[in-house]
Amino acid sequence: METERTEAKKRAFRVGEKFTTTIEKVAHGGHFIARHEGAVFFIRHGIPGETVIVEVTSTGKSFNRGDVLEVIQPSPDRVKAPCSYAHRLGCGGCDFQHISISRQRELKSEVITEQFSRIAKMYLKVAVEEVAEPLYWRTRAILNIDGSGKAGFFGSRSHNSIQIDKCLTCVSELKLAEITSRTWQPNTKLEISANSAGDRIIANAAVIEGPKELVEVVGENSFQVSHSSFWQSHKLAPTVLTEAVMQFAELQSGDQVLDLYGGVGLFTAAALSAVGTTGRVDLVEASSSAIGDAKINFENVSNVNIYLGDVAKIMPRIGSADVVILDPPREGAGQLVLQQISALNPQRIVYVACDPAALARDCAFANDLGWQLTKVRAFDLFPMTHHIEMVALFTRSAID
Repeated sequence: METERTEAKKRAFRVGEKFTTTIEKVAHGGHFIARHEGAVFFIRHGIPGETVIVEVTSTGKSFNRGDVLEVIQPSPDRVKAPCSYAHRLGCGGCDFQHISISRQRELKSEVITEQFSRIAKMYLKVAVEEVAEPLYWRTRAILNIDGSGKAGFFGSRSHNSIQIDKCLTCVSELKLAEITSRTWQPNTKLEISANSAGDRIIANAAVIEGPKELVEVVGENSFQVSHSSFWQSHKLAPTVLTEAVMQFAELQSGDQVLDLYGGVGLFTAAALSAVGTTGRVDLVEASSSAIGDAKINFENVSNVNIYLGDVAKIMPRIGSADVVILDPPREGAGQLVLQQISALNPQRIVYVACDPAALARDCAFANDLGWQLTKVRAFDLFPMTHHIEMVALFTRSAID
């Protein structure tokens, strides 16, 4: 270890420097690991096993970053990116367009295994399930407006705006080409969302064009979703995740359900169908916009209690729960919230996660509290990117 530190200190790399190396393995965050002259590099646009020429893009004390400039020996999994903007100087939205879609899912599975091994100290191997075709799935997008008023996406690890005329991951209902052909207020952002009915909202701080809210339909349930309320990006994600959550929850008539980070009530609506009029759902959400939508979505339902506020601060007001469902933001729930959930002594905890590292950390916390990871599924709800969505079931650990 000391020798490696000495070598790394002795060999200082410069931004713009080029060298030849072999990509070792995938890393969390859309990068790949390579080593050169004792230094660790996080590389973009590579594939494990490839021999490549790398250009150094940034340097640091413990690791450096670089981009693949040229592929000398390509992987059999390398493909031509379908989007003309998917390259090292182009749009930063897609990490994996140069990789076959089946290999993308294998790499995501490897990331899950590595994160759980490193953070949770446990072995977990789970296949990342295909949900749909890898293009035309995104129903929500944020566009950057540059100084000239033109819309585009940020470049990779950059605040430079890349002007585009189309995005192959966006659904046609977003009508992206029409938006990027127009001139907007310079140095702002646009949030665009669309539903399957073809309704579209364009907003910044407030709605600029379109309805004030979208109506989203999942199964037999309809939801009002304001432009600033969270809704899953993939067009099939609400259905896929609801089915997975309900499968793990195993709800019974009369159950009391706690829906944490519940948003506009996607899982609450599904839970209501299972627990019936004798059951109850408590929805907790910190977004006032989402809570406003949820109150409308459940305005005629007497057995739903809706709480606005930080989950950790609301939890002491919750007296009991048979099943806890939580869908926290990317940073996860954290130790305090898990302690509060455990104190309720539910039968099951169903955790929806968009970051395997956060889930692995919270899995370790849950294990310390006497909970074991019983089942887990992973879904490719962000194809062409490194992102993964997971649903995990925790039950009480067996007492020896």
